[in-house]
Amino acid sequence: MNYHIHKAVVIGSGTMGAAIAAHLANIGIPVTLLDIVPKDSDDKNKIVKEGWDRCLKAKPANLMGDGLKTLVKLGNLEDDFGAVAEADWICEAIVENLKIKVDLMTRVDEVRKPNAIVSTNTSGIPVKDIAEGRSKGFKQHFLGTHFFNPPRYLKLLEIIPTADTSKEVTEFFVHFGEFTLGKGVVLCKDTPNFIGNRVAFGTGAFALDFILNNEYTVDEVDSLTGPLMGRPKTATFRLIDLVGVDVWDHVGKNLAPLIPHDKLGQKYLAAEKPRKLMDTLLERKWLGNKTKVGFYKEARGADGKKEFHSLDLTTLEHVPATKPRFDSVKAAKDVEGLGDRLKVLLAADDKAAKLVKALTYQSFQYVSSIIPEVADTAKPIDDAIRWGFMHEAGPFEIWDMLGVKDVVKQMKKEGYPAAKWVDEMLKNGIESFYQYKGENKVGAYDVSKKKYVKLKQPEGFVFLKDFRGTKKEIVSNAGATMFDIGDGVALVEFHTKMNALDDDIFNITSEALDRVEKDFDGLIIGSEADNFSAGANLFMVVVAAQQGMWDQLEGAVRKLQGMNMRMRYFPKPVVVAPAGLALGGGCEVTMHASRVVAAAETYIGLVELGAGVIPAGAGTKEIMRRIVNPAMRTDNAEVFPFLQRAFLQIGQAKVATSAAEARSMGILGPQDRIIINRDHLLTEAKREVLHMSAAGYRPPAPELIYAAGRDMYGAMKIGAWSFKEGNYITEYDAHIATKLAYIMAGGNLTKPQWVSEQYILDLEREAFLSLCGEEKTQARMWSLLQTGKPLRN
Repeated sequence: MNYHIHKAVVIGSGTMGAAIAAHLANIGIPVTLLDIVPKDSDDKNKIVKEGWDRCLKAKPANLMGDGLKTLVKLGNLEDDFGAVAEADWICEAIVENLKIKVDLMTRVDEVRKPNAIVSTNTSGIPVKDIAEGRSKGFKQHFLGTHFFNPPRYLKLLEIIPTADTSKEVTEFFVHFGEFTLGKGVVLCKDTPNFIGNRVAFGTGAFALDFILNNEYTVDEVDSLTGPLMGRPKTATFRLIDLVGVDVWDHVGKNLAPLIPHDKLGQKYLAAEKPRKLMDTLLERKWLGNKTKVGFYKEARGADGKKEFHSLDLTTLEHVPATKPRFDSVKAAKDVEGLGDRLKVLLAADDKAAKLVKALTYQSFQYVSSIIPEVADTAKPIDDAIRWGFMHEAGPFEIWDMLGVKDVVKQMKKEGYPAAKWVDEMLKNGIESFYQYKGENKVGAYDVSKKKYVKLKQPEGFVFLKDFRGTKKEIVSNAGATMFDIGDGVALVEFHTKMNALDDDIFNITSEALDRVEKDFDGLIIGSEADNFSAGANLFMVVVAAQQGMWDQLEGAVRKLQGMNMRMRYFPKPVVVAPAGLALGGGCEVTMHASRVVAAAETYIGLVELGAGVIPAGAGTKEIMRRIVNPAMRTDNAEVFPFLQRAFLQIGQAKVATSAAEARSMGILGPQDRIIINRDHLLTEAKREVLHMSAAGYRPPAPELIYAAGRDMYGAMKIGAWSFKEGNYITEYDAHIATKLAYIMAGGNLTKPQWVSEQYILDLEREAFLSLCGEEKTQARMWSLLQTGKPLRN
């Protein structure tokens, strides 16, 4: 049977249910969100409305664009249950109560279409129990779909088929999860809390007990258990505050009775000190971010500025934050590579190192102890921890980095012996959990089979590790590399810090364009890095300005302008594939592509005013072309609303919070594509190049730019002055805005006229160089370089 999902229903408008509905809207699937009828209101939709309203107000945003909310209909389980009968997928996300879930599934079974898929988002109840007593057809189309919160941002989707779920349904939903929902899918056994939460609470309960018994502070723990250990900045206590102290406690309490056989988990889930701490926080209603007080509390410093005080775990009072200092951290913090960094920490013996040892070795002990109960190999566990908790690597991947054999000895010495199967594996001469071919994992050790099993390699996908160090690496320098990725397509990867644009990038990109013109069908500019490009190399700019190297600085701006304009009018397709941050120059490069294939989570905008300058890599020109030009092709059109929109977008340094929003801002065009799964980005970019080439791509004709003239220059200056007088911007902001207004008006033209692109580029370059010479601009640049924060001087 062929399956499709064109309509969906989500039942339950709590935090998860509403956010799942929002994510369905993000990918363009119409969804009906249903909830119960309240007992105390005449408005039958009161509960669902409140849940959806909370979802819309949540930060970070659940929807990728405000216009997407029209895809979500609200209803109740009395009047609108008919939507279930029309849905291709019904997702249950109601309260974690087996009887209530079973009663709901009875109703669903009565009305669902024969090929409709039904799933539960339960995080702990056995999936098979929720389908108990249902029809054969229902059971064949029923599975667990456990999203992680917030589903827009967290990649993990655990799919839990039962013994009755048909193979076709499971295969379809795995494909749907990856290619349509954009998820990293982990197939799980129907065991308590599946994989992600089982590991998180089996290790998290230990961590809390160890921290309290060894008198670590909240600040010490969070300074150690974040990026230093390959984990997010939320670390330990910020993560609990984010999830919610009540939610964290609830999941832990629910897990304990479900795993009586798990001696390691039981020992720490029942530990006295953590239990007492959590009970106190719950009693005080210190639930974390949702109540604005938990392990952290927002406060005001002596200067009136906002700061966060951390909880003293002894007195249970909030105290000003400290900045812990440890010798081991000082030695490790600048070491590249997670494995090498951890080796430095694990070899040390100070207080920080002792915590890192305990957390690392106990996590290895625990994950090895739950195989083969929750998985037969390491891979599902590693995937779940990377995707569900945003860790740089999973526990078994880290264990391999450190050397399994040596670490097993250290674990025994520290009191965290590995599971017996690990010793057996080593005795059999297998010394890593994965089998490697170069950088690639090609096999994973299967505990039951006592040998490596082949890992399925995705076919037809573009992964740059397959090309590095091979003959497909055509030319490279410190800032960028050009690859031949096959089928007549070349690719340029940036690899400076934050992919900041510099001479190395300009040189490789220019050489790539030369080579593509002769030897290839098209070019991709993209990478697998977290961020496409954070813009120009500010250090180079400010140093050159302070040393009076104006010819060099002007040459760099001309290079960026020239490279972008060459891409725009290049005879073969140039596809730019941004993801993450694409700011300033990164945004300018993106806007000059023949086509953009953007990751859905692309945060893009022209932010140069924060650095005290204006967009000068043809970005100002391009916003004028995209926003002002189309309107002014209509006879008697008024330019001001469109010019004002463009002026404010650049002047306020607006950044799109998704690729969808970037389209509404004119940074992406209607023909540009948005890819929901970041891992597929380069593959889809290659597909786009080949499609454009096969379709006979030709570049656009050169376009004139509408310059509104000195009257509109005056109007924009008045606007900037008004903002300054209202204390919305500083006097220097207004000065920069005036420079921007001069460019966007086309200079001091006596009347509106259409001018060449080069005319605007010259104005951009002149304003940029002028501002670089100003002391306040240089101060803004140094502030960004030294603190990462814009200076409002």
